[in-house]
Amino acid sequence: MTIHIGAPKEDIAPTVLMPGDPYRAKWAAETFLQNAKCVNEVRGMLGFTGTWNGHDVTIQGSGMGMPSLSIYANELIADYDAQTLIRIGSCGGMQKHVGMRDIILAMTASTISTPSRGIFKDLNFAPCADYGLLSAAYAAAQQKNVATHVGGIYSSDVFYDERPDLNDQMIRHGILGVEMEAAELYNLAARHGRRALAVLTVSDHLITHEALPSKDRERSFGDMVEIALSAAFA
Repeated sequence: MTIHIGAPKEDIAPTVLMPGDPYRAKWAAETFLQNAKCVNEVRGMLGFTGTWNGHDVTIQGSGMGMPSLSIYANELIADYDAQTLIRIGSCGGMQKHVGMRDIILAMTASTISTPSRGIFKDLNFAPCADYGLLSAAYAAAQQKNVATHVGGIYSSDVFYDERPDLNDQMIRHGILGVEMEAAELYNLAARHGRRALAVLTVSDHLITHEALPSKDRERSFGDMVEIALSAAFA
């Protein structure tokens, strides 16, 4: 076990889905995994391990923002030897053709700053998804007939943004959506030779100002989880 994950090494699977919300991890594990058991409760950041179609899967909450995700992803990689890490979460749409409940597969993740910035110094490293996972996720989404967009996203290091000028530039440059974790996940995967992908559900929209009611989210997020699981074991 580690400082933030209280599970024995054998209780963490090589494939890990990482929602930000620990209760979303609980919901996803109870809904999609067989024989799921809680393997982590440290600081209330719940983690569960079970099987999906005979494959071992861990679903571990990561918290909000890149610093929090970095803690869990680092420990999962360094101490538990996780090989495939897929972020499943919500995002804000940033293009008119991106609709509510649509799926975004993040090919790249732009950002102002991540916990890895000190390593890269003056280099603007361009973190990207694993192509095999990305391709498999797109095929799974097409098979489910889910509206899906593939392209760049923006990983913000703030939730209450006060930079409308920056949002305007993201929209101008074709960024599909905004969230808070994927860029650092992609950095860590590149550094350690692991597979990573972010599969995101549009839950609100920066242009139309729409937002999903809480009661509608689970149904929409189910597609995201199934696509992520299908991609992991394609």
